[in-house]
Amino acid sequence: MDCKKVAKELYKAEKEIYQINTISAENADMTVEDAYAIQLENVLRRKEAGEKIIGMKVGLTSKGMQKLLGVNEPDYGHLTDKMLLLEGEICKRDELLQPKVEGELAFCLNKRLMGPGVTIADVYNATEYVVPAIEIVDSRIKDWKIKLVDTIADNGSSAKLVLGSKMTPIENVDMRLVGMNLEKNGELVSTGTGAEVLGNPAAAVAWLANKLSEFGIALEEGNIVLAGAVTAAEVAEKGDIFTVSFQGMGSVTVKFK
Repeated sequence: MDCKKVAKELYKAEKEIYQINTISAENADMTVEDAYAIQLENVLRRKEAGEKIIGMKVGLTSKGMQKLLGVNEPDYGHLTDKMLLLEGEICKRDELLQPKVEGELAFCLNKRLMGPGVTIADVYNATEYVVPAIEIVDSRIKDWKIKLVDTIADNGSSAKLVLGSKMTPIENVDMRLVGMNLEKNGELVSTGTGAEVLGNPAAAVAWLANKLSEFGIALEEGNIVLAGAVTAAEVAEKGDIFTVSFQGMGSVTVKFK
């Protein structure tokens, strides 16, 4: 398949805000390696456009999502400074196609993590603090009709992120048991615990560091890692307000306009 051509189509769809047909349906021979090559092609485009890589997001960390897409491991996407919304900043719904909101923990690293062989203990040792985070996922693929390779190619279906302002040292958080609430327009819509994310959100970061090593990439000091959604994503429309709260760790809010 022509990875460069597909990458160009995806990039254009994102910038001009329109949906394209399912990539895998039109490229039956598409592999996971092809999908990551497409993602990296557009990472280079973003860098050339002046965007700075600030970290990574891990997706498909729940057994339910993996079963839905018929896979047995997560995926990842790149985060850039242009994707970061400041807390209190409005998210412009018209700049997105079919956004959904997820609540997760963000790990802020103060040491480099390079696989293979990275363990959960290594992640704890390399994490300066964790904060509540909102990831706004979006798909350039029409009607979210995606397979694993489609979401990987589409940068893990990522669009925006918002970080909470309360920084908690990782040793003060029970990663497995910490509870999360997701509220939409003042109503509680879902709850979960950190254990929903590969049993421990730090395990998702370790998986990421080890997966990235296959491409010669490291998680760098200062990187932000979104460890994966604790609960199912919620559809976002104009006027919606979402708040994600983690027990004892504060909260983070985003409004769509």
